[in-house]
Order: sequence, then C-alpha cells, then structure tokens
Amino acid sequence: MADNVEAQDPRSVDETPISPILPNHVRKNSLEHHLTHRPERAELVEKNILPASTAAPGLQAHQKELQKHMLEDKLNDKISHRPAPEELIKDGVLLNDPRAAEKK
Repeated sequence: MADNVEAQDPRSVDETPISPILPNHVRKNSLEHHLTHRPERAELVEKNILPASTAAPGLQAHQKELQKHMLEDKLNDKISHRPAPEELIKDGVLLNDPRAAEKK
C-alpha cells in the first residue's frame, strides 16, 4: 500500500469513494428486500415508534395534547380529594405526621 501512495502525483486528489457504491440493480434489490421485511404497523405501535391513534396525522398532536390535559385534570381531582395526614393517623394508616420530620 505504501508503494501505491508514493506512485500517486502529490498534486492529485484521491476521489475514490469511502463506501463502496453498489450498482443500481443491487440497490434496487436491497430496497425491495427491506420493504418486504419491514415490520407490521402493530409491531411499530407496540414499540412506540408509531402512535396507537387512528386519528388523522394532522389531528394526532391535538389529540395527544388533549389526553395530557385530561390526565392532568384527573390527577388534580384525585389530589384535591386526598385525605389529610391527621385523618390518616386517626385511621391508623400513618403512625406519625410526615410533616413533623420536615420541621426539625
């Protein structure tokens, strides 16, 4: 290989491709192979590559935002109805007030 480098004209630029360029028929066969072996939609949904929604792609972002707000509302409702620590101590669920450790 060293002989090959010395034989080249130092002013010339090596324009050989870094990766081999395949002939068109080989590339076409490769594309056909990949298309025939691509995963099913259900598999892509299972792997969270595609959204599970059947809504139009233009509406999916809005649908996701709506789901996020619905979850937020649901959690806020549950938090607002959560029993106070005093009530949990009275019912025997908590042994002592967890806020007492924060005051120390």
